[in-house]
Amino acid sequence: MKAYMMQLWYVLNHRAFLTLLLIINLLGTIYGYYWYRGQLAVTEPIYYIFVPDSPTASLFFCFAIIGWLIGRNFKLMEVLAFITLIKYGLWAVAMNLLTFAENGQLGTDGWMLVASHFLMAVQAVLYLPNYRFKMWHVMVAAIWTLHNDIIDYLFGQMPFYRVIYQYPSEIGYFTFWLSVACIIFAFLESRKREYLQQD
Repeated sequence: MKAYMMQLWYVLNHRAFLTLLLIINLLGTIYGYYWYRGQLAVTEPIYYIFVPDSPTASLFFCFAIIGWLIGRNFKLMEVLAFITLIKYGLWAVAMNLLTFAENGQLGTDGWMLVASHFLMAVQAVLYLPNYRFKMWHVMVAAIWTLHNDIIDYLFGQMPFYRVIYQYPSEIGYFTFWLSVACIIFAFLESRKREYLQQD
């Protein structure tokens, strides 16, 4: 088992694999911003940065990967990617499954979103050993994440999903606690690293 994990870790951090992962995330980011084109067209410019949540999360991860490829750790990008990839990855899965439960069906695009967003969350966790963020990075990322929730659910800039308009309070509540859970996860990781450094 240990040998298998070492081999997996070697593959995940191989320069060729990281480059491929960067390309995949960059293409996904571009497509994600394109996917939001309809909502952005009717959004006030002041809110532009807060609307395309998932592509911005994968953009953070692109910067993190670039850092690893050049032998650096862009720590703030790492923690922003870690928190938001998990948050919006799981959020999109939940919203699409809720849509499926409501409608009894989910189109090809919907299942594609389920798969791609689940993998967003998976990749964030797979690269846990690569992150070097500290407590202050987590605090900045927490402010960004919770502020985004405020913009989404108090200022009405959440993604266009029919189920959100059916259950706005419940989904807003779920999203807030999903954010908190992801922030706590990052907090515990930063504490663990600080503890290991002291030893």
